[in-house]
Amino acid sequence: MKGNKDRDEVLAAVKQSGSALRFADESFRNDKEIVLAAVKEDGHALMYADESFQKDKEIVLAAVKQDGKALKYADESLKKDREIVLVALKNGCPLFSADESLKKDREVVMAAVKESGTDLEDADESLRKDREVVLEAVKQDGRAFEHADEFLKKDREVFLEAIKQEGSGLYGRYLQNVDESFRKDREIVLAAVKQEGSAFEDADESFR
Repeated sequence: MKGNKDRDEVLAAVKQSGSALRFADESFRNDKEIVLAAVKEDGHALMYADESFQKDKEIVLAAVKQDGKALKYADESLKKDREIVLVALKNGCPLFSADESLKKDREVVMAAVKESGTDLEDADESLRKDREVVLEAVKQDGRAFEHADEFLKKDREVFLEAIKQEGSGLYGRYLQNVDESFRKDREIVLAAVKQEGSAFEDADESFR
């Protein structure tokens, strides 16, 4: 074990930059106080911690509070931990990093789509059929519409929300492959055209 002076220097270093843990002696990467200080400053420092700390709930929780994406460095057992995953999702972690069992958990998936609508793609099929979950997803990001169950793609409110929120390149292209009634719906056509003028080409002929 290194002396106290060295330890104090490492502790000070990781408090300034958590990634400094990468260059620390192995003995310091096995020191809980140092590792905790590192992940509080930079959640991704978890990847440099001793493997035992990647299984430590306190350490992992601190890491995902700083940056949810740090969940990917956690032990598989903690990717099943509902508390940790919920915190991670609220701090930028994509749903695909969570254990499969939690992708069927409605509260977990709802938390995910509130942060990133396109996380609907990684939700269990049963939740891609859940109208409330899908509505929340398309309100956050219109592109989530593509991952909704086919039945909900025929839901007027869901489709209208997707069109209104879309602003990432798909725009009115949704009108090409949707229920014919939507192409005759003035409010929907207007919302699509506001996003992309060329969407008018796919509207019902009656608008011409």
